[in-house]
Amino acid sequence: MSLNDPQWGNRGNDNGGGKRPNQGPPDLEQLWRDFNRRLSGLFEKKGGGGNGGGGNNRSPIEFNPKFLGGGIGLLVALILVVWLASGFYIVDASQRGLVLQFGKYKESTGSGLNWRLPYPIQSHELVNISGVRTIEVGYRGTEKNKVLKEALMLTDDENIINIQFAVQYILKDPVEYVFNNRHADDAVMQVAETAIREIVGKSKMDFVLYEGREQIAVNASKLMQDILDRYKTGILISKVTMQNAQPPEQVQSAFDDAVKAGQDRERQKNEGQAYANDVVPKAKGTAARLLQEADGYKQRLIATAEGDASRFKQINTEYAKAPEVTRSRMYLETMQQIYANTSKVMVDTKGQGNLLYLPLDKLMQATGAVSGAASQSGVGSSAEMPAQFQPGAVISHETPPQAADKNETRSREALRTRDREAR
Repeated sequence: MSLNDPQWGNRGNDNGGGKRPNQGPPDLEQLWRDFNRRLSGLFEKKGGGGNGGGGNNRSPIEFNPKFLGGGIGLLVALILVVWLASGFYIVDASQRGLVLQFGKYKESTGSGLNWRLPYPIQSHELVNISGVRTIEVGYRGTEKNKVLKEALMLTDDENIINIQFAVQYILKDPVEYVFNNRHADDAVMQVAETAIREIVGKSKMDFVLYEGREQIAVNASKLMQDILDRYKTGILISKVTMQNAQPPEQVQSAFDDAVKAGQDRERQKNEGQAYANDVVPKAKGTAARLLQEADGYKQRLIATAEGDASRFKQINTEYAKAPEVTRSRMYLETMQQIYANTSKVMVDTKGQGNLLYLPLDKLMQATGAVSGAASQSGVGSSAEMPAQFQPGAVISHETPPQAADKNETRSREALRTRDREAR
């Protein structure tokens, strides 16, 4: 049997349906059919003697080792090609490929088409390094779906609060993420809960609920990153978000009352501080003014006393020189000061003159005051007044003593002045 045997025909050139060769490689199904036909051609039928010396004689099957070896080689080559082709793989831009050789990490590959040795020599894993992963602590899905086992925490002032927060993280080292920890995502959950409990346990309740929420999130992110780096998880914490922080529902009403009382206390403190800011500066200003006035009064008294002492010394010197003159002068000056501050008119009843000088300026003032009172009370003008109260009136010495004689007084003062000049 040979390849030119009519029963094989020109199978290498006939692709079925009269198609010409070299138009492209056949598909796997066509190759398999060709392999089966060639395998069946390895055995031929030979004619031979029949049973009872007659009838059809069947020739025994004849094995052709040449064709058997060619089919096996083709099969092995096909399997080898398929096996080698299984080593190609594609890595997306957001992924990183990790190549394992006999289960041990060998290398990392970037995005694009890559090839490795086929399994079981090498294998690969694709890890998403750009996607943001999120875990939720204290709740699942929504804030109403609480997980009290995770949410309830104890503060430094021995109060229990309910905290819900979310942690977002990405991968910074896929090798550490895949090979250093069995369940890295569960490790992030445990680390997040541990870190937040440690920070809340060192803080007061009011700080956690109000002004310190952002600070607690920042501190928790830093502490979580330190722990994950010590574990070599290859994880980078991107953000910690405080979703909710409040007292337990069982004591919410009492806590609201305490918060209102604290707010009232702060309001009253602010009002008291504002009142103090208004009163204290005024009191300080008044005290400073009184101190300055007292100091001025002190300086004035000291200066006056010193001036009086100096004047007394000067007068004493003059008195030693002329005692009588000095005594008269001191008397006259004293009486002048006394009379200058009085509204009375002194009349010398021992004089011989029958006319006295009236203090017209004082009488005019008195007349004006009387006219104003009269106009208000309906009394008439100065024409109805007595003659002794008219402006410019002259009265005799029989006039009552309260009318003063300024001419006489002035004449006496002029005489005294001439006496002083003569001395």
